[in-house]
Amino acid sequence: MSALQIVLSIIDILFAIAIIVLFLVQEGNDQGLGAVTGATTDSYYSKAKGRTLEEQLKRWTVICCVAFAVVSIVLYLAVARYW
Repeated sequence: MSALQIVLSIIDILFAIAIIVLFLVQEGNDQGLGAVTGATTDSYYSKAKGRTLEEQLKRWTVICCVAFAVVSIVLYLAVARYW
């Protein structure tokens, strides 16, 4: 294995661990039947949704998932072409 493959493998493992941790830290979505029927409540929480810790965790989870996918593809290409 080359140095590039080792570094990409370590980064890939770190992103995988980060995704698992971020996923486990998030709260469940317990909206009940209100989510099915379309009932909404305009509260301060729903208006400030983008600034809450829950939304930041979701954002970081998506970022880590995309980065994990990109690093995994690059790692595959590095192994397949012997970079």
